[in-house]
Amino acid sequence: MTNDAPRRRARRARSDGPVTLDDVAREAGVSLATASRVLNGSSRVVGEALRERVHAAAAQLDYSANAQAQAMARGRSGVVGLVVHDIADPYFSSLAAGVMTRAEAADVVVTLAVTGGDPAREVQQVAALRRQRARAVLLAGSRWADPAATQLLRTELDAFRAGGGLVAAATQDVLGVDTVLVDNRDGARRLAEATVGIGYREFVLLTGPEDLVTARERTAGFLAGLAAHGIEPLARLGGPFTRDGAHESATRFLARGPLPRVGGRLPLLVAANDVMAVGVVAAARDAGLDVPGDLAVCGFDDIPTLRDVAPALTTVRLPLQGIGAALFDLVDSAADGAPRREHVAGEVLLRASTPPQS
Repeated sequence: MTNDAPRRRARRARSDGPVTLDDVAREAGVSLATASRVLNGSSRVVGEALRERVHAAAAQLDYSANAQAQAMARGRSGVVGLVVHDIADPYFSSLAAGVMTRAEAADVVVTLAVTGGDPAREVQQVAALRRQRARAVLLAGSRWADPAATQLLRTELDAFRAGGGLVAAATQDVLGVDTVLVDNRDGARRLAEATVGIGYREFVLLTGPEDLVTARERTAGFLAGLAAHGIEPLARLGGPFTRDGAHESATRFLARGPLPRVGGRLPLLVAANDVMAVGVVAAARDAGLDVPGDLAVCGFDDIPTLRDVAPALTTVRLPLQGIGAALFDLVDSAADGAPRREHVAGEVLLRASTPPQS
């Protein structure tokens, strides 16, 4: 008795419309990137066994090479939309670079949309990508502590997926989609433990905006690390999650007068991300203070531009391009079932901006 299941699948694919590279990848049981490398050509080598599976699936489905044109014919473009808060922020540009590298290997076009940190604008950008019949939406950036805004975005994402689109996010796990999760809280807790461990006792926290969940997570983690040693921060300063916002907050704080140096120890100004920390360093210098001679500073993310910052900044390193690559891989390997989660931990790096205290 012969197994005619492959022929039935091929007939179904043809009856639904032109066969796409997605169909071939599913038939072969490989990722879209692997199918693209085999059939469209790539400098990356694919093993012979996988090559044979892809070619067999393509023959079985009667696939022809112009996948992009076929996808368009079926009513959905081959474009992936990447939605970020601020492309000028090195955090997001580094993450975007990781997405682009993966997309290039998969012969996928990526279009960039910027929200400016506005949750309503984010919903509008997703809606625009849905109208354009994008193949997938990638969301990069913190959620807001606003249940109504979150629900509006979830509704728009549900509509996008109902039309056959794919979604993944690098953010908090609140959208019901495949998600890359950064352990902000634990990274900040370990940063607090590390700085207490080298002698710091006086801390000023520049927390960023209260309604940004990433800022809340990092603040909560750092406070937990201090609390484990019975330490309360001297102050908590809010403000935008930007270099200029931190510069303004730090300038106002430093204008209050000399910072305490209990037992001769330096006070440590802790910024919720690296671009804020750069603003703090600039504010200190504008106030005639030396970092780390008069105060210490640390951040979070390890953005690439820190290579040119002096003194070298203590931070929590995140694999930013790796996060972008993982984000693309989630839609590239999309499957039915419960949302998947990829966890990313940070690495504490103690550098010259926080010299050990006796």
